[in-house]
Amino acid sequence: MDKIPAIMLETTTRMAVAASVITAGFALTLVGGCGTIGSSRNKEGAATDIEARTVKPDDPLARPIQVAWTSARASYCGFIFDPGQLRANYLASESRAGTPPAQMQKIERAYDYTRQSVIDTIKDNLSYCNKERTAAIRADLTRYLAGDYAPHAKVAR
Repeated sequence: MDKIPAIMLETTTRMAVAASVITAGFALTLVGGCGTIGSSRNKEGAATDIEARTVKPDDPLARPIQVAWTSARASYCGFIFDPGQLRANYLASESRAGTPPAQMQKIERAYDYTRQSVIDTIKDNLSYCNKERTAAIRADLTRYLAGDYAPHAKVAR
């Protein structure tokens, strides 16, 4: 009779270890989806100020990301402009350029996601709006308000 409890204990231990391994593997799979700019930039836009300013010009979402980045920074730094009108004008220019409806949806999501994400990442930085940064924002905002949406926003110096 002493052998039966030992066998049951061994089986129970193996099952507990197997369950732990499976649970750990599942947790790693879930965490593996989390990442930063290099491996998994959110395909909906830029999640941070740093991601937005380092987006590559050949990225299909470079324009909406950088226009939204500038809009968020300009709003935060107190520039007087209509962010909603900038968004509408930008989206209208993309539509006039013949962007397909499915791509327009991606562009809109990228714009909205990036603008909100950038605001969220800079809102607690009291020294964000320094002289060099506001000069770079002013240059980009002026260009965008004039209808030039080329993806080459200035990095704050």
